[in-house]
Amino acid sequence: MLWRARVPRYTTQSDEGMGKPLSIEEVEVAPPKAHEVRVKIVATGICRTDDHVLKGSFPNIDYPVIPGHEGAGIVESIGEGVTCVKPGEKVIPLCLPQCGECSSCLNPDTNCCLKTHLYESQNLMPDKTSRFTCKGKAIHHFLWISTFSEYTVMPDSAIARIDDDAPLDKVCLFGCGFSTGYGAAINTAKVKPGSTCAIFGLGGVGLSVVIGCKSAGASRIIGIDINKDKFTKARELGATECINPQDFKKPIQEVLVEMTGHGVDYSFEVIGHTDTMVAALASCHMNSGTCVMVGAPPSGSQLSFDPMLLFTGRTWKGSIIGGWKTKDSIPKLVSGYMEKKFNPDVLITHTLPFDKINEGFELLQSGKSIRTVLLF
Repeated sequence: MLWRARVPRYTTQSDEGMGKPLSIEEVEVAPPKAHEVRVKIVATGICRTDDHVLKGSFPNIDYPVIPGHEGAGIVESIGEGVTCVKPGEKVIPLCLPQCGECSSCLNPDTNCCLKTHLYESQNLMPDKTSRFTCKGKAIHHFLWISTFSEYTVMPDSAIARIDDDAPLDKVCLFGCGFSTGYGAAINTAKVKPGSTCAIFGLGGVGLSVVIGCKSAGASRIIGIDINKDKFTKARELGATECINPQDFKKPIQEVLVEMTGHGVDYSFEVIGHTDTMVAALASCHMNSGTCVMVGAPPSGSQLSFDPMLLFTGRTWKGSIIGGWKTKDSIPKLVSGYMEKKFNPDVLITHTLPFDKINEGFELLQSGKSIRTVLLF
């Protein structure tokens, strides 16, 4: 049985289509094969990573493609051999799979499954075919999950069952934004009580870092952004101070060192710019500071920095999806949300019908939204 689903995709397969608005198309969605699941997406967030796909700056993407990776929905059908979910159950698609078999999944200290897009192309399903067809032509998947589709198919390694009573229009953020930021503070940096933190970038992920730092007991949380409109929300979530680099005549790392006397204990770059990555590193305590790279850098970008920044003892770390083993951890995070241990609802500033997806991207690009959630 085939489903017809409204989905956005690029209007051309060539690079000339990059940067143009998404189009709403009728797409046939094939049934799931063995170890695959077909999901009816109920809600999906617009993440900066999706904007990178639109602009052609996300690595190893083939077009036309159905983007989207921060969704929540209900299982419609399952293929042979699927045991982790059943039809009718609420689920979150996982943009970082957990196969449970590779060396990374078997290592308790790592979460970057060797079947992620960094190692294996996820523009098609694992058997190298597509489940999407539009006007007789195959359409590419994105990270195996493509949540900008009313129905989508994914491997069973890229899906997690969640609480039956979880509100899908809220917990879709656990598919990427909230989990990534919160986990960067809790898992990757392991922020200590009483510490000082600086967060570069106060979008949805950056504000989730703020939530994580507060949860970990940081005594001073400094939010940094060139958009002052985000400061009120940052303070509401736990930031003790907010500063705009454009208000100073000296580099922001020097400002932070002067503010703290020695540099911050933990810094987080949640923008994806190479210059702010170096600034975040330099803002740390020269001997004991830890800098965490959270923002995804544009494809092909290179870093240039003074190695003395590391020689003196700073630690520079990366964090993908907050360091969580997704299949194990995302359901637990959702349960924590249901128990009111944290409240990422405040990150959702706009809720729109799916047909207004391009309006959602305009809100993101103009800095007027933190997170926009699209509803089918």
